[in-house]
Amino acid sequence: MTFDKLMEALPESYSAVDRELILRACHFAERAHEGQKRASGEPYITHCLAVASILVDLKVPPTIVVAGLLHDTVEDTDITLENLRSEFGEEVTRLVDGVTKLTNLPHISRGGSRDRDNSSDDDSLPLPSDEEDARKRALTQETLRKTFLAMGEDIRVVLIKLADRLHNLRTLGYMPENKRKRIAKETLDIFAPLANRLGIWQVKWELEDLAFRYVNPEKFKEIADLIAARRVDRETQVREITKHLKEVLEQEGVEVEITGRPKHIYSIYKKMAEKSKGFETLMDLRGVRLIVQDKQACYSALGVIHTHWRPIPHEFDDYIAAPKDNMYQSLHTAVIYDDGKPLEVQIRTREMHQNAEFGIAAHWRYKEKGSKVDDAYEQRVNLLRRLMDWRQDVTDAQEFVEGMRTDVFQDRVYIFTPRGDIIDLPSGATPVDFAYHVHTEIGNRCRGAKVNGRLVTLDYILKTGDMVEILTARHGGPSRDWLNPNLKLVNTQRARAKIRAWFKDQDREQNLSQGKAVLERELRRLGLEMEPENLAQTFDFRNDDDLYVAIGCGDISVGRIVNKLSDLNKDKQDGQLVPQQASEKMESDETSVTVLGLRGMLTTFARCCKPVQGDDIIGYITRGRGVTIHRQDCPNILRLNDRERIIKVNWGAAPKTYPVPVLIKAYDRAGLMGDISNILNEEGINILDVQLKVSHHLAYLTLVLEVGDIAQLSRVLTRIENLPNVTEAQRMRPG
Repeated sequence: MTFDKLMEALPESYSAVDRELILRACHFAERAHEGQKRASGEPYITHCLAVASILVDLKVPPTIVVAGLLHDTVEDTDITLENLRSEFGEEVTRLVDGVTKLTNLPHISRGGSRDRDNSSDDDSLPLPSDEEDARKRALTQETLRKTFLAMGEDIRVVLIKLADRLHNLRTLGYMPENKRKRIAKETLDIFAPLANRLGIWQVKWELEDLAFRYVNPEKFKEIADLIAARRVDRETQVREITKHLKEVLEQEGVEVEITGRPKHIYSIYKKMAEKSKGFETLMDLRGVRLIVQDKQACYSALGVIHTHWRPIPHEFDDYIAAPKDNMYQSLHTAVIYDDGKPLEVQIRTREMHQNAEFGIAAHWRYKEKGSKVDDAYEQRVNLLRRLMDWRQDVTDAQEFVEGMRTDVFQDRVYIFTPRGDIIDLPSGATPVDFAYHVHTEIGNRCRGAKVNGRLVTLDYILKTGDMVEILTARHGGPSRDWLNPNLKLVNTQRARAKIRAWFKDQDREQNLSQGKAVLERELRRLGLEMEPENLAQTFDFRNDDDLYVAIGCGDISVGRIVNKLSDLNKDKQDGQLVPQQASEKMESDETSVTVLGLRGMLTTFARCCKPVQGDDIIGYITRGRGVTIHRQDCPNILRLNDRERIIKVNWGAAPKTYPVPVLIKAYDRAGLMGDISNILNEEGINILDVQLKVSHHLAYLTLVLEVGDIAQLSRVLTRIENLPNVTEAQRMRPG
């Protein structure tokens, strides 16, 4: 792409002033990026021109093209937002700022202020690779949060971001392999679903196929080879089918334009995976698209197709009468063609086709021709803002991005109220999510639910067509258990935000005592020792009371604290907080535990305290048996007088699993062990040993579980403790 080619590609609707502005932005970007090269070795300006070219193909207004040309100037050069504002005005500057990456991690002060962490001490010290990776991940999530917030205010920001990501993927082959996979996975998780939500299928398909090529290269090549091997035959068949269909439809008085449908590798892979079908059995491997004059002609064409060829059951979808939530409209059907093989047919008007290909960007394409589509455009924007109505309440970047995945990018389900109203929810929503969507007060007082007239548990996953009735109490509020991600009672960010708001309105002392009890109970259950002050500092709270209040009102989950505990111990140990696998003799090689200052020394795990990787550990030099590894709070170590034989040890590389003893207390009942086994099977946890003791109707089960990490242990203990009759489930403490 060159300046001249870009200028030639500009739509005729652009005025001379628009063209002059774009040319000025081209030269400004060229000067700003002078001397910079891309990983491919090309001048950096080629990327800016390519992004602008993608935006021109979407026929967006000239202001967006200008912002596309300048989108990296603030991030990668000495140009400031003030420079852009004086040269190109406030509108372009706001768009560029929306897509500019954060270079320093914003520091969230629980006192209420937000400032950039520009400490020169931090910048001058090299970070260990794992800390640097964690910092980069945090920066990426904060940048995504910033972009999504800007998108909520101005939808044009995301068009620039998608164009930027699309060209980066086209040139991803020049990047190192680990970076290729990270960017490609992020694209499949975030940017392709975002393009889908905005209805820009032209961009969505290309993002998915390019990303899939790097995420799963073997499967990509396999499907690409299968498509290529049948390409000539399929193209010949489609030409013949197109000619025949056109003759049949025109004989019936239906004017139509027919094209073959392009085959997208990632969509084929998803259908093969979802339906557990082989390549040849997919309905749309041969597909045609019918473009007709108006909506009535769509149904006329459908009638002709179904009259001449037998429709395949359960393969008809009417997205004209019931558009998809991204406003996609079309008729989909599959028939058995003359040769006895399936043929998929899509039928739509030209306007529906433009909407399907360009989504929210079609607004400007129609505006060129004088068509009035402002209502549809506003409807799309309002839908997106409604889906993100919780965005200002979430300050944690990781939680924000996860909320976008669940509430905005997920497929939708359509649920009926008892009065027949339709409620649109993200896929995976529960009755509690439904209750909060209907009304905050109904959610707060929800105590049960009926689905299609039958009582269900509150973790029931709703499906399209379900009729849901919420059973409420007269008084009271939500349960803190609803915020526990292990129980999966609430799966939408909207409901979580409303539950937190309820708890925030409660008395501070109540939240403090509840939060303290919840944290201490979780640490005690997992057998972990941690000073709350250390935790408070880690999560940027002034003191432990503020941390307890945040836990009590749901601002921070105990799960996040458990996952962070391993990072807190990095000064004491090299490994992460993940249990490790050990043999029956509890012996380990030198890769499991590192003895500081010594290499190749035999290490043995103490049977008295059974240390798990992630615990604070200490070594004791034995006579003739190397070093015995104990937990630092082991009673035998604390009683030891011979302190000279104690040495520092660290965890080394972590194998996959580790046996952890767990105690479960419950009122004995039939099926108790079966319910516990079902949970362990669902989690993929192996039971190494079982001991059962029953006394006065109380059952005491001692299990040795082979767990993968502390987070998994926390999740499974929570689920077991939630079973009927179970009063307590916790990791057994040493001593």
